[in-house]
Amino acid sequence: MMTLSLEDKKTIQLDRMRYTKNTFSSSMVYLAILFNVLYFVSIYESDVGSWYYAWIIGVSIVYNLVFMLISFLCSEGVKNYKLGYGYLLLGLGVGQIVRMFILPAMAHAAVTKRVIEKKAVEVPVMETPQYVLTIVLLALSAACCFAAGLVAVKRSRTLAAYNASLVEKA
Repeated sequence: MMTLSLEDKKTIQLDRMRYTKNTFSSSMVYLAILFNVLYFVSIYESDVGSWYYAWIIGVSIVYNLVFMLISFLCSEGVKNYKLGYGYLLLGLGVGQIVRMFILPAMAHAAVTKRVIEKKAVEVPVMETPQYVLTIVLLALSAACCFAAGLVAVKRSRTLAAYNASLVEKA
């Protein structure tokens, strides 16, 4: 029985990358999209009066759609070791972090009037449990984008270097 050296195992692993997909990064992007959808549902299922009927909600809806479309595009790109999509995912991760400080923070700080038992009462637009949930969902989405982007960049560079070394040997 022949045992392979560590260098041979590394070469085989690199050569396999030429024929297999980067499913880890792609799967992480799908998770990021899932967490974003859960965030989306959590925000837009709220019914607390007219506070959510503002231009910021329209911008948020458009951003959610663009995020999901670009994320899906990136999932296909990183699957095929395209370096640029890895960097784009890192940017999307930053975007998810920035979002934490916009709509959820504004809604958590705002109050609106509701009629409860025939009295007008001021209630928060977003209660603390929902606020924590939205922050956690955005953080998880960002973490998935960062993980997918970092792994994609590393693997894309590794494969590009290996392919370049094959050309040099030929």
